[in-house]
Amino acid sequence: MDKSIISGVSILILKELSDERGAVLHMMRNDSPGFRQFGECYFSEVLPGAVKAWKLHSLQTQNLAVPLGRLKIVLCDKRVSSDSYGRIEILEMGRPDKYFRLLIPPGICYGFKCVSTEKTLIVNCSDLPHTPGESLTYPKDSIEIPYSWTENI
Repeated sequence: MDKSIISGVSILILKELSDERGAVLHMMRNDSPGFRQFGECYFSEVLPGAVKAWKLHSLQTQNLAVPLGRLKIVLCDKRVSSDSYGRIEILEMGRPDKYFRLLIPPGICYGFKCVSTEKTLIVNCSDLPHTPGESLTYPKDSIEIPYSWTENI
């Protein structure tokens, strides 16, 4: 496990078993570090250059991995009581060298951008199913988050 500069965020290196036929990509088991419970699992496709931002969950814990392509993901700690409040962290996720699970606790705002030349696939295995009103969505150029997707390519 690598350290994040944001309190409560975990970067967990994932196993990849490859041979001449392809690869098996591990993501999470019920005995994995940080696993709480199963809520839902879904995949999101991100086209080259596209930005999907910003999302802030009040209850859900996100577990993200990028099995196909490459993303830049930006995190912002919006928890006033956190020792890392207001801190921004920028990570790259994807294969072949940055295949990991990113555990994002509630109160951390996040967004991502496809930095691949082909579409990227991100998987999220959250601990709670989607519930309307549980999360906030901000536009990608929101003044609530001190980060610019156009200035920081």
